[in-house]
Amino acid sequence: MKNRNLGDTSLRRKRQSIDPMRAYDALPTPLRQWLSQAALPWSPASARRIWQKALAKGLSAEEALSSLATIEAKTLARDVYARPSANHSKP
Repeated sequence: MKNRNLGDTSLRRKRQSIDPMRAYDALPTPLRQWLSQAALPWSPASARRIWQKALAKGLSAEEALSSLATIEAKTLARDVYARPSANHSKP
């Protein structure tokens, strides 16, 4: 079975125990805007956790978003389907 709208990925999926739309709506506007353009299907909880840690370290909102982008890039680098050199032949 396909991963619905998640596409092809070799990364493990995680279950959500709360209403993701309500959690998404509660996020700060800059974080919601970043998530709307993200390459990965971030959970609101994980995005909020990284956002809050970055702000607690004294980073600006832009620097917090940069941290999220760096983490996303590292995660994508682990995904064999997202690598440009990977063979994307589908059965």
